[in-house]
Amino acid sequence: MTTTRRAALAASLLAPIAARAQANAIGTAARPLRIGATAGPHSQVLEQVREIAARPDGPGAGLVIRIVEFTDYIQPNAALAAGELDANSYQHQPFLDQQIRDRGYRLAIAGRTLVFPMGVYSRRFRTLDAVPEGARVAIPNDPTNGGRALVLLAGGGLFTLRPGADFRATVADIAANPKRIRILELEAAQIPRALEEVDAAAINTNFAIPAGLNPVRDAIRLESADSPYANLIAVREQDREAPWVRRLVGAYQTDAVSDFVRTTFQGAVVPAF
Repeated sequence: MTTTRRAALAASLLAPIAARAQANAIGTAARPLRIGATAGPHSQVLEQVREIAARPDGPGAGLVIRIVEFTDYIQPNAALAAGELDANSYQHQPFLDQQIRDRGYRLAIAGRTLVFPMGVYSRRFRTLDAVPEGARVAIPNDPTNGGRALVLLAGGGLFTLRPGADFRATVADIAANPKRIRILELEAAQIPRALEEVDAAAINTNFAIPAGLNPVRDAIRLESADSPYANLIAVREQDREAPWVRRLVGAYQTDAVSDFVRTTFQGAVVPAF
């Protein structure tokens, strides 16, 4: 075998090892770790995680993070599945499960992050009981958050859902509607801007806070802090056991991040770790 052929064979054998080393080097000087998040609280918290992760002697062991902001709930998972992101942090498990069923994404849960209790808001009424007959009420148009909103509204007595209805409920599951409430299904990010035009609206907290709404002060009905809708960090299935994933989750699930969340959001956002 010639020297040239030996060199070529050695290069071909070493290529997979080099590729694995580069993959394990994500978040180091090789290239930043790209994490998608919706603008607002999720990005704010990730900014704190980025600082903690960058410390060479901390739980992130020197991870370099680049935050990629989105304004909707659909694109962060599409970008993650396509390899344009390494992870995202913005959604709860029922939403991720629905996306996997609907779109066939091969995504996995890396760790829990925060609970954002959903609230009902109104510019016209100070209680849910005061919402009148024929009122127009906006809810998110995605399947899981729409059902979550219906459960929240029904729990406040605005109408009645069929027995056993949960976050998968749709408008068709409204069993009794004596006030003839009209439900408007809108994109979650657009609902705060529509609040002036409807009688009430169920708004996800990560969109309520940037719109100047304080869930604790302004919501006329609010989910409890022990809501089952804990948000999470999602990664591709093939990366679930990668060392950088453990480092990322470790940097997120720290006392420093928990203290930042409690101080900054005053109960409107709750750590889930």
